[in-house]
Amino acid sequence: MEKNLIKNVREMVPLVHNITNYVTVNDVANILLACGGSPIMADDEAEAAEITSICGGLNINIGTLNARTVQSMLLAGKKANALGHITVLDPVGAGASKLRTETAAHLLDAVRFSVIRGNVSELKALWGSEAKTKGVDADIADRVTEENLDEMIRFAKQFSAKTGAVIAMTGAIDIVADAKRAYAIRNGNGLMSKITGTGCMLSGVVAAYCVANPKHLLDATAAAVAAMGLCGEIGFQRLQQTALSGTSSYRTYMIDAMSNLNDEKLEEGMKIEAR
Repeated sequence: MEKNLIKNVREMVPLVHNITNYVTVNDVANILLACGGSPIMADDEAEAAEITSICGGLNINIGTLNARTVQSMLLAGKKANALGHITVLDPVGAGASKLRTETAAHLLDAVRFSVIRGNVSELKALWGSEAKTKGVDADIADRVTEENLDEMIRFAKQFSAKTGAVIAMTGAIDIVADAKRAYAIRNGNGLMSKITGTGCMLSGVVAAYCVANPKHLLDATAAAVAAMGLCGEIGFQRLQQTALSGTSSYRTYMIDAMSNLNDEKLEEGMKIEAR
C-alpha cells in the first residue's frame, strides 16, 4: 500500500462537497474535519454545481432521499465530472424502495463515480440482482463471511469493471476492489453498527483521502476504510475504560481517534490483506 496517505490529507486539507442525509450531516462534517479535510454541505440545485466547482471532491449520499435533492445530485455530479473531481456515491438503502434503487441507478448512468461505497445488499441492488435490505442495513443473507469472501471479492471486481469505480463493500469484513486488485480489511468493532452514521462518515473520509491521493484511489479508499475501522477499535477500548459511557460517547471517541490518527498508527493497527 502507498505511504503517506493520511499525511497528504492533512497537508492538503481537501474541501469536500457533501450532499448527504440530514440524519448524519453533522457527524459527516466532524469526521471530515477530524481526518484532515474540510466539509461543505449544499443541496439546493441553485448552488449545487457552483459549490462543487470550488471543491476537490463530491460525496453523494441518498440516505434521506427526496425529489428536491435528486436534481442537485445530478447537477453537482456532472459538474464534478466536467472538472475531473473525485466523486463518491453512497447508495444508502438501495433495494429498500423503488425511489432509492431507481435514483441510485440513474446517478450511476448520469455520473462517473470514482468510488461507490455500500453494503452488500445495496451493491447487489445496483447490480440488478435480487437483494433485500433491513432498512438501510444489509440483509443477513448478504453478509460477507470468511466462507463467501472469495465470491464477494469476485463480485466487487466485476462491479468495478462494470462501473469504472473503486468498490468499497463494507460489513463485518470489508472489501475494497478495482477490476484487478482487492483488499480484505478486518478492522472495526461490532458496536459501530449501533451508531447511526458510521457508513455515512466513512464515505466522507473516503472522499477526502481520494482527493488528496488521486493517483492511488484503490489504496486511498482501502486506507480510509481501515482507518474508520481502527478508530472504532480505539474508541471501543476507551469506552471500556470510562465508567457510565455508552454509544453517544463512543461516537465522540471514534471522532477523537480519527483526529489523532497518522500513517504510522494506521500501518501498525490496520488488518488488511491484499487479494
